[in-house]
Amino acid sequence: MEIKSISAKLSVSGQISPDDVQRIADMGFRSLICNRPDGEGSDQPGFDEIAAAAKQFGLEVRYQPVVSGKVRDEDATEFGKIMQEVPKPAFAYCRTGTRCATLWSLSQAEKLSVADILAATKAAGYDMAGVVRRIANGGKTPTDRPDASYDVVIIGGGAAGIAVAASLKSRQSDLEIALIDPADIHYYQPGWTMVGGGIFKPAQTAKTMGSLIPKGVHWLKSAVAAFEPQDNAVILDGCRVVKYDRLVVCPGLKLDWHKVEGLVETLGKYGVTSNYRYDLAPYTWQLVQGLKKGRALFTQPPMPIKCAGAPQKAMYLSADHWRREGVLPDIDIHFCNAGGVLFGVKDYVPALEKYIDLYGANLDFFHNLVAIDGPAKKAWFDVKKPDQPEERVEMSFDMIHVCPPQTAPDFIRVSPLADAAGWVDVDQATLRHKTYENIWSLGDVMNAPNAKTAAAARKQAPVVAENLIADIKGQSPVAQYDGYGSCPLTVERGKIVLAEFGYGGTLLPSFPSWLVNGKKPTRLAWLLKEQILPPIYWKAMLRGKEWLAKPEKVSASPASNQ
Repeated sequence: MEIKSISAKLSVSGQISPDDVQRIADMGFRSLICNRPDGEGSDQPGFDEIAAAAKQFGLEVRYQPVVSGKVRDEDATEFGKIMQEVPKPAFAYCRTGTRCATLWSLSQAEKLSVADILAATKAAGYDMAGVVRRIANGGKTPTDRPDASYDVVIIGGGAAGIAVAASLKSRQSDLEIALIDPADIHYYQPGWTMVGGGIFKPAQTAKTMGSLIPKGVHWLKSAVAAFEPQDNAVILDGCRVVKYDRLVVCPGLKLDWHKVEGLVETLGKYGVTSNYRYDLAPYTWQLVQGLKKGRALFTQPPMPIKCAGAPQKAMYLSADHWRREGVLPDIDIHFCNAGGVLFGVKDYVPALEKYIDLYGANLDFFHNLVAIDGPAKKAWFDVKKPDQPEERVEMSFDMIHVCPPQTAPDFIRVSPLADAAGWVDVDQATLRHKTYENIWSLGDVMNAPNAKTAAAARKQAPVVAENLIADIKGQSPVAQYDGYGSCPLTVERGKIVLAEFGYGGTLLPSFPSWLVNGKKPTRLAWLLKEQILPPIYWKAMLRGKEWLAKPEKVSASPASNQ
């Protein structure tokens, strides 16, 4: 008997014997539900035998036989009623536990999100892909007729989604493309560091979604509930079904603020801020201007995160302001990094270390923020240094800039598209899904080992567009992605270390070194960040104009994950 926990109130297993009942009772279960009809298998004990043993140990029992592979809507409703009536925790069984997990999933469809249901059953080892449409439909069987069909469906209206839509339209204008995203506003997130440093105004980083979606692209203003890649279908909230010939997945990633205890309750007050939120970046600048003495903490969680340089960019711009104001000697700066290096590409580290020394900042490596108390102005870090036991340390602060932990969105992590870590599983060169040949992914949500930056998406969008169009024509992939990413490290107001690199940390500069030496802080790189990149983003990248982003052709032996 292998017991699998579905929720705090229910665990399930395959067929049990009367001898298993005592163990079930000893583990604290208070009721027993049988979902397997008697006589289904020749080696199967009858329910009466199980019930007799259960009553000896004070367990309440229910018999709800369900035919294998034929879980009806009314069966799920009945299971939900039983779960309301019996004492908890309950234990349910059938031949393998799958029927029990299915009944629970459908019975909870109006109470929990699709992602939460799929995550719970997946963690227990059960795949609910066959009933995901019913879950999305409140536990009821919908019709299989799609609500709409398109040549290409794009999930996500961020930098990657709009850029790839524009690149596709520029190559084949007659494509019927739908872009799915529930947001009203599109943000230029690379600008939030500049807002937090007092350089940009927040309004410079936001435009309405409707104003940016390319002409001729259908905008479906909805959230995605689940995928049915075997049927070329996407299930939206409310169980609307959208069919596709080809799918592009780029919804970005999830900022998991709740993973740090106490953080959500204290953001935006008590000196707790983050440039990773539009509404908080101005508060960062307010705190920086107001701090004259005390301790300032800047945190970075474990990888992967979007724009790995952003946490230290906030530190450099803040420290530069304090230096210019003459208060830097009175401020104790700490960069609390869950990782063990200042920056992942070693060629740029010497230039950054000079600024660490200039600002007198402390590098606290292997410090992972796990809890925060805003009113008390205290933060706690789990410190796990190599070959040393983990310890929890407390640090006080007057200001703390938090970079939140980050994961793939829930509906991605529980989908058939995800790898074991929850990211969309693609070939790192062609960005095509490894299992489903009519699916591509780009941006922060896919698992290629590149930096998650807007500059990366700018390079990826033409690659996906080229390869998708080639697929329509019956051709093999024609373009490959070299892992390019860019991180303009704002080391002081007016100077930037322009880090540009690809897979394996290979340097991939866009300009000759005599013009912009990326290993050194330059004013020209600052000009690029402040005045040139925003117009490129709004007027080129999101409009299918691929300046400095022409896709590289596939070589005889393209890079791969293997």
